[in-house]
Amino acid sequence: FNILFTYGLETTFFRYFQNEKSNPHVYSTSLLSIIASTVGFTFLILLFSGSLSDFALDGSDNSTLYIKLFAGVLAFDAIAAIPFARLRQQNKAKRFAFLRLVNIGLNIALNLFFLILCPLLIKNDTFSWLTTFYNPSFRIGYVFLSLFISNAITVLMLWPEIFGMPLKFDSVLWKKMIFYSFPLMIAGFAGMINETFDRILIPILLKDKADAMTQLGIYGACYKLSIIMTLFIQTFRYAAEPFFFNHATKEKPQLVYAEVMKYFVIVCSFIFLAVMLYIDVVKYFIGPDYRSGLGVVPILLMANLCLGVFYNLSIWYKLTSKTMWGAWLSVIGAVITLALNFLLIPLMGYMGAAWTTLICYASIMIISYFIGQKHYPVPYNISSFFFYISLSIILWLLSRFIMESMNVSTKPAMFINALILMLFVWVVWAYERKKINYLRGN
Repeated sequence: FNILFTYGLETTFFRYFQNEKSNPHVYSTSLLSIIASTVGFTFLILLFSGSLSDFALDGSDNSTLYIKLFAGVLAFDAIAAIPFARLRQQNKAKRFAFLRLVNIGLNIALNLFFLILCPLLIKNDTFSWLTTFYNPSFRIGYVFLSLFISNAITVLMLWPEIFGMPLKFDSVLWKKMIFYSFPLMIAGFAGMINETFDRILIPILLKDKADAMTQLGIYGACYKLSIIMTLFIQTFRYAAEPFFFNHATKEKPQLVYAEVMKYFVIVCSFIFLAVMLYIDVVKYFIGPDYRSGLGVVPILLMANLCLGVFYNLSIWYKLTSKTMWGAWLSVIGAVITLALNFLLIPLMGYMGAAWTTLICYASIMIISYFIGQKHYPVPYNISSFFFYISLSIILWLLSRFIMESMNVSTKPAMFINALILMLFVWVVWAYERKKINYLRGN
């Protein structure tokens, strides 16, 4: 629903802000479009909330209220999307981060208040007036209410970005923007299949339902251990998209894109190596019952690296306005995801889901590269990408060999792995020293 509510207009805003510099209404047209569609979508969800509750949940009064809260959360998220995109375009990273952190902090604080403090105070017969508005039976609903309130307050804090300038709707520009953004929405839906469908299919495709739920829990927990790579990629995307569009009109932007990709791969390779060298520490982020699935972590880390490279490569169809290619690539990924999950999950369980994720992202990455080189050639240094990725994998395997063959205890293992990680950094420095010094102006 988030994809439907924003329909690719964030990326479209960056594209047309750069292309239509003479048109001052790119931002206001994007914002008014999102506000108008959000009002329409939200009205429909509220209108049919009872039917949606009967279809998706249990049809109770509480579940109908959940649907309404979801609608509000989606609405505030969508309205905030374009103002946040404008902050990114203006390189206002501090305000962007501040607002995001306030949103997260409020959400956490409200959850603690509703789920821990209020029940505790009522149990101890303290502040009895709380019972006038706090309903213990609505317990899970307070999770949704917390998200609704924090998102609403975030939109209020974005008031200067929303109404700080005259808002005028340019219908001619809007038609061009929608033509550009619609394939991005299709790509978003297909991408969501690639990202989440394995966890939907595991309990469906495995015959033993008790074992299926166990495997789903293990896979879901271990999936979270790849979050460091995911966080870096998401952070990179926030900054990279406006950066790529801003550089599109400068001299030889392809050279800049190639350099950015190289250092992106280096950082991702470092993250892969660091997580795998210290997996015995990282594993404590999940419970002992879930650690039998740690074998999926390197596969998922490498899958996310391929996805990050694919995001980098996607600039070719965004700059050339061939966004339909983005939709096709994501649909190809969705087909691979569905086909391989149906084939591998019954044979391999959650390991099949992990390998499917890697094969999917690697496939669309490779296809995007070759098609992109025909439409918008960028001189990527492919050999350096393979070198750094291979180096991180080899050093990880070397560490495993040392630990297993010599039966190294924990403290020496930590020290040896630190040396191996430093070796990776030294190799990068040895190969990239001249370029890094040049970029630093030395």
